Amino acid sequence: MAMQPTAVPHPQEAEYEDLLGLWSELEAGLSTLLLRPRQVAEFPRKVQQYDRWMQDLLQHDMDTGLYLLYQLAANRTLGYSSAHALVCGVLCHVLAAELALPQAERDSLVGAALTMNLSMTALQNRLAEQTEAPSAEQKEQIDAHAATGSMLLGRLGVGDADWLQVVALHHESLPSAALDTLAPVQRLARILQVVDRYAAMISPRKSRAARSVIETVRAMLGRGDVAREAAGMALVRAVGLCPPGSFVRLDSGEVALVLRRGRQANHPLVATVLGRSGDKLAAPRLLRIGQGGPAIQSALTPELLRNRVRINHQALLRQGLQAARTHAA
Repeated sequence: MAMQPTAVPHPQEAEYEDLLGLWSELEAGLSTLLLRPRQVAEFPRKVQQYDRWMQDLLQHDMDTGLYLLYQLAANRTLGYSSAHALVCGVLCHVLAAELALPQAERDSLVGAALTMNLSMTALQNRLAEQTEAPSAEQKEQIDAHAATGSMLLGRLGVGDADWLQVVALHHESLPSAALDTLAPVQRLARILQVVDRYAAMISPRKSRAARSVIETVRAMLGRGDVAREAAGMALVRAVGLCPPGSFVRLDSGEVALVLRRGRQANHPLVATVLGRSGDKLAAPRLLRIGQGGPAIQSALTPELLRNRVRINHQALLRQGLQAARTHAA
């Protein structure tokens, strides 16, 4: 039985540990749902409940939600499938707003993002943990998972035809054309393909390290596919070139952690966590990129900083929120 959503605290009352616990509960419940879908009564309604829970957390504070999700994506291999589904669901929700999708299309897209790998959830978890290449049997299941997942969702009671078709199409070749000229289902499938690939590339597996967020964006863009590039650029506009929760190296030589998005994709609020020579700082320094100070030189993967710095996430997020309120006042 999938767990029930927990009420979200009021924004002024919710501390980092509270929010982290709520996101962790959401991901754990989603994991149960995806691993044992046939044991879930009213499966479509349950997916919609988790979607609403996700939206509640994001409405609390989008930047903190993105920060926690990027930390989750960058630091998890165990339970990879549900973490990946949640990251994709969040990014699709954010993109739907950026692209002004109708509510019905947004709901179909997020439903597909949360369930696109339903027929291979356990396998996806194993693949994230194994160092060897997929076996012939595993490849067969991977190749079939979009079609079998769509059929399984139909048997579980999903009646939204667009949701089912987007899942079926999320690995298919699609026309290279402007997003707004594609049929709605093709447009949603193209958006999901971009989000799926982005989330996979920033997440580590035992067989490979994660890519930095800037490397990921470069890999997604510049490939001559109009629809892919439009979706990719919309994603960058929505979450930033270096989203909250990602690490960057500044042209001053310092290493910083992105706390909040800026009005421009490459102007986030950051907190320095390592000095020019890699030394630990007595206290982080908050900087708004693009306001006459250091600029971002490159993005870093969390693996490069593991065991080098301990982050007080709660204190940094509180400072970031206070800085954002002061800036907005």
